[in-house]
Amino acid sequence: MLKKRIETRTSRTAEWTCLCRAISSLERDHYYRCDDRLALSLLPGFMRLLIRIPFTGKLFLMAAAAKGIYEYVIARTKYIDAVFRQSLSDKFSQILLFGAGFDTRALRFQEEARQTRIFELDAAATQEAKIGQYQKRHLSIPPDVVFVSIDFDREFLPLKLDQAGFKRDERSLFILEGVLMYLQPQSVDQTFQTIQELAAAGSEVVFDYVYASVLRHENIYYGEKGMVESMAKAGEQWRFGIEKGEIGQFLSRYMFELRDHRDARELEEMYFKDPSGRTVGRVNGTHCLARAVRQMGRC
Repeated sequence: MLKKRIETRTSRTAEWTCLCRAISSLERDHYYRCDDRLALSLLPGFMRLLIRIPFTGKLFLMAAAAKGIYEYVIARTKYIDAVFRQSLSDKFSQILLFGAGFDTRALRFQEEARQTRIFELDAAATQEAKIGQYQKRHLSIPPDVVFVSIDFDREFLPLKLDQAGFKRDERSLFILEGVLMYLQPQSVDQTFQTIQELAAAGSEVVFDYVYASVLRHENIYYGEKGMVESMAKAGEQWRFGIEKGEIGQFLSRYMFELRDHRDARELEEMYFKDPSGRTVGRVNGTHCLARAVRQMGRC
């Protein structure tokens, strides 16, 4: 069987997200600055030096990235950071990061997370590279962080979580950041069925997704054409999308109720609107963010 790239090498999209966050952490403009300076520690040495040169990193992104995707990564990072911190404040006992990539929340928020166990799930190659960078930079991994290597398309998630010490029926936060669009539809269904089975009432899920029309190359949204082209070049094709307006129905199949939903325009309102009402940054229109809560009862 032909192996996928992420089975043997780190995910390019994980690397790209890390680069965007690192560049963003150096921004002077607070609209463009996110709180992830640890992302710098996960970059190769030459890249860390390069992006510290004024404007170099941003110019690179402008030349290589689809329109609005840098702004989207910043908005998504800020949004999920807020959900993550809220779950810690609300005393959630477990947080699971699906396709964690080079995410640093377990280290950035370790003081607040002392009573919460954090599970990072991703392909083995990406996890090994991440842990290696932590060790090289002498960054200590908190004792309650558990790395679970998994191929979501081929391996049985409940078994992997049980083996990792996940406690069923405790209130948990499930984060799927930059994940769903890369999975086969049946894998998305299986993943959400598993979350439904494992999540106690009051548990939450936060994730992003792309519109199904993007997979059909309808070129409706700002930055869509460039986004599709960049995905093709990266060799990490999108396989799953949700039709516009159908996110509530999608979630209800898995006993989740939509709590919050943000499209590109709403993310611009939240993060890129100045006091005079001027939009200071446009967000790529292909993605949306959703947050939902697990309802009472079982199917």
